[in-house]
Amino acid sequence: MSRTRVAIADDDVLLREGLASLLERSGFAVLGTAGDGAELLELVRRQAPDLVVVDIRMPPEHSTEGLDAADVIRRERPGTAVVLLSAHVEVEHALQLMAAGHGVGYLLKSRVTDVDEFLESLRRVARGGSVVDPALVQELVDAQHRNDPLAALSEREREVLSLVAQGRSNAGVARRLWVTEGTVEKHVRSILTKLDIPEADDDHRRVLAVLRYLDGR
Repeated sequence: MSRTRVAIADDDVLLREGLASLLERSGFAVLGTAGDGAELLELVRRQAPDLVVVDIRMPPEHSTEGLDAADVIRRERPGTAVVLLSAHVEVEHALQLMAAGHGVGYLLKSRVTDVDEFLESLRRVARGGSVVDPALVQELVDAQHRNDPLAALSEREREVLSLVAQGRSNAGVARRLWVTEGTVEKHVRSILTKLDIPEADDDHRRVLAVLRYLDGR
């Protein structure tokens, strides 16, 4: 099986080179690294990676240069998977990226504490899945506290929703919560019903549906 081809963009040279080294040792093929959005776009257009890992805030203004580059990449090469690896919780930006479809993720640097789990998240996104840091999910919930559409959910349903939003399958949620897959499926059906979101077999579509629903309230 061919290795996943990756491009990395971050203005912190130690972080990006360390990440490149980690990914190379872990079976990825790192095509190159970039220190700003323009350099990343040039790299992607030249090398056509399968996956891009990019920080949101990069030179020159350290605002949304990385996200802007990710948007361009998704428009020009819709099949390219993108993971935002950020130090900040950017709710609006996360929603903007997640609305782009499959093969997207948003992880917080400070919360990456398990290397194997991090690598699996990258692989999941590269395969077309979606990964969202649970802190971002909580921020979305907090931001919607007034007229909260999630108010109807039980505490356990909120737990299940958070895990589903991370891209976990029903089996993965069941293992984390120490319940059966059947129980998880019942919770998922209840969540979708209470949020008035049509049920679907595709877990990634469910993540997008929840995020879009929250954004529209």
